Amino acid sequence: MKLLLDTHILLWWAEGSPKLGQRARAAVESGSNELRISAASWWEIAIKQALGRLRFDLAAGRSAFASRGVTTMDVTFAHAEAAAGLPLLPGDPFDRMLVAQASHEGLRLLTRDKRLKKYGSSVLCV
Repeated sequence: MKLLLDTHILLWWAEGSPKLGQRARAAVESGSNELRISAASWWEIAIKQALGRLRFDLAAGRSAFASRGVTTMDVTFAHAEAAAGLPLLPGDPFDRMLVAQASHEGLRLLTRDKRLKKYGSSVLCV
């Protein structure tokens, strides 16, 4: 399965946090799943870090994810247009972008945010 990791999922995985949960951990650690991280998540992390709300070494994180075979995904004009066309269910533009990217690229967004389930089959809530 091709999975796009929601920001909180990738942070919990990087930290080894018990918040990740068994189903999510199994999904990210399964060698049969293809994992991706969006530039939108990286931007969200960088913003929270700059505001002092998060401590995360971006360079070390990028290196660690690359060594685990996680690929990155840029935000494109098509993704932006798809995100703009989504209903404004959650107010977070980062969430809408991730849902749009997952849908547009044939991925499943791996998240724990139950509100995103309303966006349909491109969301895998664990």
